[in-house]
Amino acid sequence: MTRAPAISFEFFPPKNIQACFSLFETVEALQGLDPSFVSVTYGAGGTTRELTHDAVALLNKEYGWNVAAHLTCVNATKEETLAIARSYKAVGVNEIVALRGDPPKGQGRFTPAPGGFANSAELVEALAGTGDFRIRVGAYPDPHPDATGPDSDITWLRRKFEAGADSAITQFFFDPDTYFRFRDRCAKAGITGTIIPGILPITSWTGVQKFAASCGTPLPDRYATAFEAAQSAVDREALSVDLCTELCETLIAGGVGDLHFYTLNRPTLTKAVCARLGVTG
Repeated sequence: MTRAPAISFEFFPPKNIQACFSLFETVEALQGLDPSFVSVTYGAGGTTRELTHDAVALLNKEYGWNVAAHLTCVNATKEETLAIARSYKAVGVNEIVALRGDPPKGQGRFTPAPGGFANSAELVEALAGTGDFRIRVGAYPDPHPDATGPDSDITWLRRKFEAGADSAITQFFFDPDTYFRFRDRCAKAGITGTIIPGILPITSWTGVQKFAASCGTPLPDRYATAFEAAQSAVDREALSVDLCTELCETLIAGGVGDLHFYTLNRPTLTKAVCARLGVTG
């Protein structure tokens, strides 16, 4: 029997009361699945910095989870960014997902803040220098929108591991061969750190098309055919679980031992896929 994978979850911080209910309903639904860690995102441009801190502190204290707080280079000096890291440490958080971050809304490309970190590798190096954190970083099996060439994403990932990263989490993808090819290219480039696949259960076919387009992530033609043929919300939910489970099972069969689920603060599909994989509360 195939061994169940280690799993982890990503949440985003709530911006209003209703979103608070959604987050904690998600947390309650998934808490029995024993994730190896959970992560909490920043909004674009660092817009949810305080909300992220509050959510991280609460999940760590009330649920006892190993929480990895997102930290970006956007709109802050180096000292301000490291002060945020210290504030996480003060509430018992020992893991950080270190990212460059998306530019603020309306700004086409990332521009370092005056006195700020120029890129994620610089941030990783500074965090590693404190000795206080396990550091996770992003990885891009499909080209990042800012990639400057076919090997750009591999080069940046190698730099981040060399700077002190412990593991990487990929952007979501839907073709397992995309991950396998990326993993092989990383190994050929001398990258030995763990690269955890990022998994996105499709909660909305319309929404995921927009999301994938903004990230440069291809959607398989068969997905479009299947979702367009689905007649009801129940059918679409069942289809999403089937497709996501198929992706995860193929990854596991290919040697993957860890899966990171982008929950979008909606637990139903993630929990159903985990159950299919043998991860139950």
